[in-house]
Amino acid sequence: MHPSPVADGSARPGVVVLAEIRETPLSVDECLAAVRLPEVGGIGLFIGTVRDHDHGRSVDDLEYSAHPNATRELARVAADVAAEQGVRAMAVLHRTGRLAIGDIAVIVAAGAAHRAEALTACRRLIDDVKEQVPIWKRQAFADGSSEWVGAC
Repeated sequence: MHPSPVADGSARPGVVVLAEIRETPLSVDECLAAVRLPEVGGIGLFIGTVRDHDHGRSVDDLEYSAHPNATRELARVAADVAAEQGVRAMAVLHRTGRLAIGDIAVIVAAGAAHRAEALTACRRLIDDVKEQVPIWKRQAFADGSSEWVGAC
């Protein structure tokens, strides 16, 4: 779904083009393509990957779980940020299931007329997703222990 043109031929600001939670690997190219529109002059992009440590502890892998309403909440949060920031298009993908070190866990892309708006919206969206969308992660540590971390 792409933004609908308005009378002056530009896209309506605040359109969420892509907002999904998937168990399969995520595509940076897909997110970029979703927000790469003729009226977009700047794209903000964030890629969250699984790192090998947390708070001084060695991490082996992560497992993400999502509430059944998480996709709807993901779309709502993206729409709110898009409308507030005045961007042309937003895309967000989040992974669930077991992920290895280096795997992509989340991708956020914001397309705007200018870079400042795109970068601000991108930062705001990833922060709001982590705070508001019911997705949780379980970290498995090298010592055999694990812990659940609140909304991610």
